Amino acid sequence: MSTVSVRVDAGLFSEAASIGKAEYRSAAQQINYWATLGKNALANPDLPIEFIREILIAKEMPAEPFEFREE
Repeated sequence: MSTVSVRVDAGLFSEAASIGKAEYRSAAQQINYWATLGKNALANPDLPIEFIREILIAKEMPAEPFEFREE
């Protein structure tokens, strides 16, 4: 993943650092998370933000193989 430098308000960065620490993320990771969550919320206005958040969390979980068996 490539990165670019972006100017961010100092207050937003400070809040991201604080909240990110609680979520085990860096400030940059927290801002990226907020941006991803917001982007998906805007793309899906009919879905509750918590539902979108849970989907993003589930996408990061390791997948277990599924085996279909007919009985």
